[in-house]
Amino acid sequence: MVPPKSKLGQNFLRDEQAIRRIVAAIGDCSGRTVVEIGPGRGAITRELAIKAGRVVALELDAALAVELAGDLSRSDSEGCTTVRIENVDVLTFDFRAVSDTAGQRLLVVGNLPYYITSPILLKLAENACVLDRAVLMVQREVAERVTAKPGTRDYGLLSVTVQLHGAVTPLFTLPPTSFSPSPEVHSTVFRWQFSPRFAELAVHREAFLAFLRRAFALKRKTLANNLRAAGMEMGSIGEVLSRAGVEAQARAEALTIETLAAVWREIQKEGAIPFGEMAPLDRSDL
Repeated sequence: MVPPKSKLGQNFLRDEQAIRRIVAAIGDCSGRTVVEIGPGRGAITRELAIKAGRVVALELDAALAVELAGDLSRSDSEGCTTVRIENVDVLTFDFRAVSDTAGQRLLVVGNLPYYITSPILLKLAENACVLDRAVLMVQREVAERVTAKPGTRDYGLLSVTVQLHGAVTPLFTLPPTSFSPSPEVHSTVFRWQFSPRFAELAVHREAFLAFLRRAFALKRKTLANNLRAAGMEMGSIGEVLSRAGVEAQARAEALTIETLAAVWREIQKEGAIPFGEMAPLDRSDL
């Protein structure tokens, strides 16, 4: 058995009830293609193999990928579904190609390594148009940020970025003892139903995300101050906020996605800041 590697954040789920709950949370997956991120030793993979039409499991650890492929091949006689183990970094995986081959939007399940959770969430957001829903397990504190509401302590750029690509629902939290080896933190499972909101909000995706980076740039600063730091004139800022129905001293952390979109649309009318010229989001922004 391949030992866990701490540098890859490998904490293998061993709670049988939790495994069943995670797979149940993805819903009916018969006849569907499920992409699993970080299968590890295959605890969730084996349950998916019974329920899903096809499973594509993405494992970065080459030794684990070989071990898991061997274990699953010995289980084929038991009537398991088609499972393909890919030794690949999820950040380079082509979700669109797999969706095209399947002829359907994909389901995603994953126990995300803590050290690259934000990049993986961004990767999924970028591919939201070919994804249906995901059930993901992350560090509890990250889940609290992802699912946070406006005006709460955890609400910020990560919350808005994820929720712009679809509704998120926290499901349940697991203690460290549910894993081997046990991590030092609790883990929370949440569901992400992909349904990007950019057309509904009448905003351009990349330009709006670039604006949000500036709006949330300095926590505890007002939105007006963040926009001024981005190069917008105070007179224009006041007019924009007034037209959007936002108080002058409001912080981005207190505003709903709909209100932030209204502010952006007013900024577009001003033609004040080339937000769209900024680099794409990365983990350092979140």
